[in-house]
Amino acid sequence: MHNSEEKNIAVVCNALAGNGRAVKLAERIITELITKKIQYSVFMQAWPQGFDTFSDIWIVGGDGTVNYFINHYHDIKAPLVIFNGGTGNDFHWLLYGGKTFEEQLQLVLKTEPKPIDLGRCNEKFFINGVGIGFEGEVVKSLKSKKKKAGKSSFMAVILKKVFSYHSKYYRVTVNNESFMSKKYLIIDVSNGSRAGGGFHIAPDAKADDGLFDIILVDALHPLKRLRWLPVIEKGKHIGLSFIHHSRTEKIIVESNQPIQSHLDGEYYSADILTIEILPGKLLFRY
Repeated sequence: MHNSEEKNIAVVCNALAGNGRAVKLAERIITELITKKIQYSVFMQAWPQGFDTFSDIWIVGGDGTVNYFINHYHDIKAPLVIFNGGTGNDFHWLLYGGKTFEEQLQLVLKTEPKPIDLGRCNEKFFINGVGIGFEGEVVKSLKSKKKKAGKSSFMAVILKKVFSYHSKYYRVTVNNESFMSKKYLIIDVSNGSRAGGGFHIAPDAKADDGLFDIILVDALHPLKRLRWLPVIEKGKHIGLSFIHHSRTEKIIVESNQPIQSHLDGEYYSADILTIEILPGKLLFRY
């Protein structure tokens, strides 16, 4: 256990996150650490090979920054903290809810680290979730666009795609049981409970239970998509006839064409997705 005198914090910032919001947030964190006389180093442009000399790592950015971090340092043993400097900040919300900056800072300086599950999709890692189908298409369309904070960027593309998107055929294997190949609008593999800057796609998901929450959404007519999207956004969709919810440690998704997906909001495509959970792989202070 490090007390504040022994702490040596690596502040890792994505200078591009949140259109500059992350940099301002990192500066605020540094001011606080100096005031509290806590040892720290800041990494903005270049991140180190490893973090062996640090007691804690504070990541400043959104879900994309955290995704980049865990893909480069997935064997990290030091406790992690996320500060919400991105656009979506869904995983930050899962850990810290609506806490103010001051409240979060107080919490992470005194609380013990707790284990959080990590996900692996093929050779890549993710922490919040994988969205397949419609979600993948939305993220692909957002790739080159400048994102606004929250879900406004997502909503603009969603409303456009809601009418034009064609559901694809997938074969889904959960708990070694294959569902027949059929059309799905969305296949969502959630470690966290929220995605897309505020969609409560898997409202009951826990990031420390060793299981993914799987949400399968059957193919829907565009008008039905429009009708039910706000319901999914609020997390009130579990139990609807076209929603299939299960929990599993592993899921395999196959298709006869490249599968469009995203990992923590980062676009990814492959012919087959093998997704498994690595229970308690990371430590977070929250």
